[in-house]
Amino acid sequence: MRIAIACFAAVLVLSGPARAAAPSEGAPPPYDGDLMRLAEILGALHYLRPLCGAAGEAQKWRNEMQGFIDTEQPSDTRRAKIIASFNRGYSSYAEVYRTCTPAARFAVDRQLEEGSRLAHDIVVRYGGN
Repeated sequence: MRIAIACFAAVLVLSGPARAAAPSEGAPPPYDGDLMRLAEILGALHYLRPLCGAAGEAQKWRNEMQGFIDTEQPSDTRRAKIIASFNRGYSSYAEVYRTCTPAARFAVDRQLEEGSRLAHDIVVRYGGN
């Protein structure tokens, strides 16, 4: 699990160059849907990881999201969309899980796997443009 978290965080940092792939200032970048899903996953992890005993990660995923926003430098409207996705990820799990259960642990694993894949795909597809 620690390796997956480290890889996910490292790929998030590397995904910054993808911003250059945006076709124009007014149009969202082609990876926008993936980015919104990634923000939602970060919100879910911000809630679930500390719930399931990763006390040292109380602010880790929120800080990752902030770093992602700082790197992306979105417009105010797009920034609000990214934050709304993060908050949706957080609140959707906060409504369901009050304690860490096997299902919550499974959700963490799923979120880490999908987040790693999305972050990697964004870098591979759009980072070199």
